Amino acid sequence: MGAGKRNLTMAAVAVVCAMTVLGTPVTAYASQTKPTEPTPSPSPSGTSGSSDTSGDSSSPDAASTPVTNEELEAVREKLESLYHDAAVATDAYNAAEEKADKQSAEIVDLADEMVKGQEKLDKLQDLIGAAARAQYRGGGLPPEVQLWLSENPQDFLEGADRLRQGQLATKGLLAEMTQTQQDLEQYSKDASARWEKLEANRKTKDKAKKKIKKQIAAAEELEAQLEDDERERLAQLEEDAAQESQAAWLDSGILDEINGKASEQGKKAVKFATDQIGKPYEWGAEGPKTYDCSGLTSQAWAAAGPTIPRTSQEQWKQLQRIDIQDMRPGDLIIYNSDASHVAMYIGDGSIIHAPRPGRTVTIAGAGTMEILGVVRPDA
Repeated sequence: MGAGKRNLTMAAVAVVCAMTVLGTPVTAYASQTKPTEPTPSPSPSGTSGSSDTSGDSSSPDAASTPVTNEELEAVREKLESLYHDAAVATDAYNAAEEKADKQSAEIVDLADEMVKGQEKLDKLQDLIGAAARAQYRGGGLPPEVQLWLSENPQDFLEGADRLRQGQLATKGLLAEMTQTQQDLEQYSKDASARWEKLEANRKTKDKAKKKIKKQIAAAEELEAQLEDDERERLAQLEEDAAQESQAAWLDSGILDEINGKASEQGKKAVKFATDQIGKPYEWGAEGPKTYDCSGLTSQAWAAAGPTIPRTSQEQWKQLQRIDIQDMRPGDLIIYNSDASHVAMYIGDGSIIHAPRPGRTVTIAGAGTMEILGVVRPDA
C-alpha cells in the first residue's frame, strides 16, 4: 500500500478512536476459507535431494540423466498452475485493498460528520437553555393576571404573541436536537460496522499476501532446480504452447470478423499500455514502475478517462460485455474460467499484458490463453 493510502487509514484510526461515541471495538473476522496449498514438484533433473553417498562412484552419469520433454512439460504445467493460483490470490489481495481504502475514507467522513453533529448539538442545547430561561422569567404569573397588571394591554398582547412564537421555536429546537442525537447514534453504528469490515478486509489481505508469496516461492524453487539448458528448453516449450494456442485461435477465422476501430479513449488507453512495455510484473502493483495484470489495465483506462474496477474479476463483473467479433482496440480480454487474468486488445489479434512474476509487460497473441470473454470500459 502506498504512503497516501497508509496515511488515510491512520487518519481514520486516529479520528474514530478519539470519538467516545464509538463504544467498544468489535472483533472482526475474515470469511475467506483457507485455500489448499500446492506443493512443488520434485527436481526434474534427477537430483532427488538424497544425502546417500554410498552409491557406486563408477556411475557418475546416473546424476546427469537428461530431462525429457515430457518431464519438462510436467514442470511447465506445474508452473502454470502455481502462477495461476498466485494470480487468483493477487486478485483477492487487490480487492481487499480497494475495499479497505474505501472503508477508511468512509470512516474518516463519518468521524467528520460526528464532530459536526456534536457541535450542532451543543449549540442547540445552548439555544434551548436560553429559551427556557426567558420563558421562566416571563411566565411566572397566569396570563389573566399579567393582562390586569399590564399598563398597556396592547404591549401585553404583543408580548404574549412573541412568547407563543418562542414556545413554538423551542419545540422546533427540541425536535432538531432529537434528530441530531439520532443522527449521531447512527453515525456511531455505521462507523463501528465499517471498522469491523475494515478489520476483516485486512485479514483477507494478509491471507492473500501469504498465499501469493508461497505460490511464487514454490514456482521459483521449482525453476531453480533446472539447469540452464533445461530452462531454455522449458522457455521454448512455453513459447511453442503459446504459438499453438494462437494458431488455433487464428485458424478459426476470428480475425475476419473482428474489424472494430478504437474509440478516442481506447486509443489513449492503448497508448498508455504500450508505453509500459518492458516494465516488470509485480503483484499488487499499479505503476508507474511495475504492474500486475489488472493494475496495468485499470491505470491505462484511468489515463484515458473512465475509472474502472481494480481487479480482473470485478472488471469482468461490472463492465459491459461484448461479443468477441465486435472487439476493438482498448477493449479488455478476460482470461480463465475464474477471470484471474486480463489483457488489453490492441488489434491484429494481439494483446498487451503483464503476464506473471518474472516477466515484463509485453505484447502477445490474444489467443494464447483461455478466453473467458471481452468487456468494454467506454461502452
